[in-house]
Amino acid sequence: MKDRVQAAVIGGGVVGASVLYHLTKAGWRDVALIERSELTSGSTWHAAGGMHTLNSDPNVAKLQSYTINLYRELEEISGQSCGIHLTGGIMLAGTPERLDYLKVAQSKNRLLGLETEFISLDEAEALFPIMDKRHFLGALYDANEGHVDPSGVTNAYAKAARLNGAEIYRHTPVVELARAPDGGWLVVTEKGTIHAEQVVNAGGLWAREVGRMVGLELPLLAMEHQYIVTDEMPEVVAHGRELAHCIDFEGEAYMRQEGRGMVLGTYERAGVPWSPEQTPMDFGHELLQPDLDRIAPSLEVAFEHFPALGGAGIKQTINGPFVFAPDGNPVIGPVRGLPGYWLATGVMAGFSQGGGVGLTLANWMVEGDPGMDVFAMDNARFGAWADRTYTHAKVQENYSRRFSITFPNEELPAARAQRTTPVYEELSAAGAVWGATYGLEQALWFSPEGPGQLETPSFRRSNAFAPVGAEVRACREGVGLFETSGFAKYRVTGRDAEAWLDRLLAGRLPKTGRIALTPMLAPDGRLRGDFTVARGDEETFHVFGSGPSESFHLRWFADQKNGAAVEVEAQGDRLVGFMIAGPRSRDLLARLAEADVSANAFPFLSFARMALAGIETLVGRISFTGDLGYELWVAPEDLPRLLAELRSQGADLGLRLFGGRALDSMRLEKGYGGWLREYSVDDEPYEAGLGRFVALGKGDFVGRAAAERTKSEGPKRKLVTLLVDTDDADAWGDEAVWQDGKVVGNVTSGGYGHFVGQSIALAYVPAELANGGAAFEVEILGERRPARLTSAPPFDPDGARMRG
Repeated sequence: MKDRVQAAVIGGGVVGASVLYHLTKAGWRDVALIERSELTSGSTWHAAGGMHTLNSDPNVAKLQSYTINLYRELEEISGQSCGIHLTGGIMLAGTPERLDYLKVAQSKNRLLGLETEFISLDEAEALFPIMDKRHFLGALYDANEGHVDPSGVTNAYAKAARLNGAEIYRHTPVVELARAPDGGWLVVTEKGTIHAEQVVNAGGLWAREVGRMVGLELPLLAMEHQYIVTDEMPEVVAHGRELAHCIDFEGEAYMRQEGRGMVLGTYERAGVPWSPEQTPMDFGHELLQPDLDRIAPSLEVAFEHFPALGGAGIKQTINGPFVFAPDGNPVIGPVRGLPGYWLATGVMAGFSQGGGVGLTLANWMVEGDPGMDVFAMDNARFGAWADRTYTHAKVQENYSRRFSITFPNEELPAARAQRTTPVYEELSAAGAVWGATYGLEQALWFSPEGPGQLETPSFRRSNAFAPVGAEVRACREGVGLFETSGFAKYRVTGRDAEAWLDRLLAGRLPKTGRIALTPMLAPDGRLRGDFTVARGDEETFHVFGSGPSESFHLRWFADQKNGAAVEVEAQGDRLVGFMIAGPRSRDLLARLAEADVSANAFPFLSFARMALAGIETLVGRISFTGDLGYELWVAPEDLPRLLAELRSQGADLGLRLFGGRALDSMRLEKGYGGWLREYSVDDEPYEAGLGRFVALGKGDFVGRAAAERTKSEGPKRKLVTLLVDTDDADAWGDEAVWQDGKVVGNVTSGGYGHFVGQSIALAYVPAELANGGAAFEVEILGERRPARLTSAPPFDPDGARMRG
C-alpha cells in the first residue's frame, strides 16, 4: 500500500469507483480508492440498477444523460460488461395533473437535447403489455432508459481506473482522518496511514461516519427500500423482446424486466429510516428483513394497474438501505473550512447519477471548477439549519413523494418553522401564507381571509393569483411592505477591505454613503455572484445578495482571501429588515426618519445610518420592485417595533403587506433577473445584461481578462423579456422557447405582471434573435404560446419612478 497519494477516495461503491475513474481520466494517476470491505458493499450491490434522465433540475438531468451514455465507452475501455439493457422507458400519467407534469418534463428535456415523445396508450401497451390502459391518460417515452448490472458497472469503473494507474485497497477500513502538517490529510487505516493531498468522502452508507471524522454532520439519512422479483411470467415471455422500463406515477412504482419475470419497486408512503444515528461498521452484503405488509397498499395499486403482476409468484424480496439527502439530490463538492476535503455523498440514484457525479467532482478537483452549474447537488445549498431533526423529517417526506408531483408553487410541510424571524407571529396573524427558503420561513402572499390559508398546488394560476394581484397594485399605487430578512447580508471590514473587494468584484465600489450594484466573476469570466454593495465608512462595507447562496458565497470569499487583512462576517439572523416601495414610500419614511430623506437630500442609491422612530436603522434607497423604494435594516430585537411603527404610520397611505410572489411579479415587470434563476455560474455578464456593471477600466479584478475578451467577441446569447399570450397558466422556468419550429432558448423564470396586465417570461435566446418585437413561442404545459420580445421593461421603462 502506498504511503502518499495525490487523492484518496474513501468508499468502493459505484460513486467512489466513478470518482476514481474520472480522476484518472482527467490526468491524475497517483490516486487510490480505499474500501472497508469489498467493492459494491453497502447499497450498490443490491440496487435495482435502473437508469433514467428525469430530474427536476435540468443540469442534473444532463449529468444523468452523460452517465447513461458513458456505459458503452466504459465497457470498451475496461473489457468489463456493464450488463446494459437499453430498453427505453415509459412514464405513465393517470390524472390530468400528472399529464401536465410530464408535459413540463418534456419541455425541460428539449432544452438539453434529450428526445422524449408522447406516445399513444396503444403504443405504450405494445412496449409494456402487462399494463391496463384504462387507468392512464398519457405516456411519455424516453429511448435512453433501461437498467444495468450494478456489480458490472462498479467493476468496470474500477478496472478502467486501474488501467490508468489507480490503486484499489479492499478490506482496508479507514479509522481516522487528520490534518497533515503540510495541509494535506492523513488517512489512517487498519493497515497503515496514507498521506493524501486530497480526500474524497464517497462513503455511501458510511458517509456520515467519514464526515464525523472531520467534524461534519452531513444531512443524510438511510431509508429501507424494497422491491420484489417475480417468478417467470407468461405475459413477459410471450412478448418476445425485453419490456421497457416503466414508471407509474399514480402507483408511485417502477418496473423493469428481470430474466423472464419482473422487478417491481415502490416508494411507499410509510417509509422507514434505517440505522438513523450511526451505520454499523460490520454491515456489508446483508439484506434487511422483508416487510411486504408495509408496501402492501402500493402493491395493491400496482396489481390493479398491471393485473398480470397480481397473478405472478414472488421469487425474491429485496429490502436494503439507501442514503438520501433532504431534497433527494446528491451532496457533493468542496467543504468550506476544510481545504482538500471533498464530498461525493447522498447519491441515491447511483446508476443514473454516478457517472455525472464522478465527472463533476473530477473537474472540480483537477480544474478548480465543476464545469457547469451544479448548485442543485452542491453541499453549499444546505446551512447549519439542516440539522439531524430537519434531515430526518425531510428525507422521510422526500422518500414518500419520490414519484409524486411537486408543483412549482408547492410548499411541503415537513420540518417547517424551524427558522423564523422576530415578526413571524405578527405576519402570520396578518394572513401570511408561508414558504421556506434556505430553511427560513418567508411570506409568499397574504390571504384576505386571514390566518391558516394555504395555496392550492398547481401548474396553473392558483388561489394566490387574485390576492397577489391586489398586493402588487397596492404597492405600485401607494406603498407596500416586504420583509427582507431572508436576503444574505455580509459585513466586510479590515485594513484591506477596500482593496480586497475591489479585486473580488467586477464593478466599481461605492463611495461612503452610497450603494453600487456589481457582479462577481470567476477567472473564466463567468458569474459567481450578483451583489448590492453599500459603503458605511472607509473600512466598512455591507454586501447584500442571494439568501440561498450564502454558504456558496462564503466558501468563495474564503477561497479568495489570499492573506488579505479582511474579515467577512455573515450577518444572518443578526441583521433583519424590511423593504418599503411604491410612490408613497418616501412619505412613509419621512414620518419615521429623524433625517432629511427628500429626493435631493437622499437620492437614488444613497445609504446611511439613521434613526427611524428612535430605532437605529441602516437605510438604503434601492428596491427590487423597480419602483421608488428603500431597504431598512435593524437588529432583530427592533424588528417587531419597526413593523408596528411602519404599519401605524402607513395606514392612511394605503400601506399593504406583500410577499415573495408579488415581489417576483414586480421584478418581472422591470425585467430584473435573480441569482440562481437568470444569473448562474453558467452565465457571462454581457449575455445576462450585467455588462453595464462591469468596470473594465478600473484596474485588475478576478475575471477581468476573460470579461474583456467576451465583451469584444460579443455575447452568443442574451437575456430578454418576453410578453407571452396565455390564459390560465404562466411560465415558471425551464420552459423551451421556440422560433420557426425549433427550440432556440430557455425560460429562466416567469409569471404574471399584475400591474401591467401581462404574462411575462425572462429567457435566454441567441444574440442574433434578440431584437425588439421579434416573435417567439413559449412552451407552457405542452402548448406553444405566442410571445413577443420587448426591448424595454413593461413597467417604468425609463426608470423615472425609481430615481425620482
